[in-house]
Amino acid sequence: MADVVSLAAEVRSRAGKGGAREQRRAGRIPAVIYGEKQDPLMIALDGADMLKQLRRPGFMTHVFEIDLKGRKERVLPREVQHDPVSGKPLHIDFLRFSASTKINVDVEVRFENEDRSPGLKRGGVLNVVRHTIELICKPDAIPEYVRVDLTGLEMGDVLHLDALTLPPGVEIGEDNPKATIASVAAPSTGEAAEPVADEEAETAEKTA
Repeated sequence: MADVVSLAAEVRSRAGKGGAREQRRAGRIPAVIYGEKQDPLMIALDGADMLKQLRRPGFMTHVFEIDLKGRKERVLPREVQHDPVSGKPLHIDFLRFSASTKINVDVEVRFENEDRSPGLKRGGVLNVVRHTIELICKPDAIPEYVRVDLTGLEMGDVLHLDALTLPPGVEIGEDNPKATIASVAAPSTGEAAEPVADEEAETAEKTA
């Protein structure tokens, strides 16, 4: 799980588009905190601080602690609205959560140990089908990424969702456990034959 990031904010007293424009002119980004059967809370965040956070990988899976001059809210980003022309963030929705809250969230997949896959070493190609995987877990338990170990994979091997090892309290949020994550495919050319031939020649020299 990624570290919880603390952000200073202030409560917005003026609602509507006019109030939001006023905050943006002052260099702040308007936002709202909702959930847990509580009234929505309109807030404003420092624009420079939020731009730094938005540029970080996995922003939507990071837990934030919003500090409202002593009142603290643990939240998870759920939506970011951007200006269609400039791309600047216009508004952010945060979900308030409790110790019992569970959510569906898409988490990045990272493939490791390519150098330990015999199929890839022989010229095979890693065909990635899923770059993210939907998980169900508590916000505090969201993994920073899902690790996929390629050790031992041969040409033609296929990795499915049910082969993943997930942290405690985290489960797959998709209906098909046999959905393909990635496979090791044969190359489209005859390039893979050369390393094999070299290995055979080396073996013949040692046994001669």
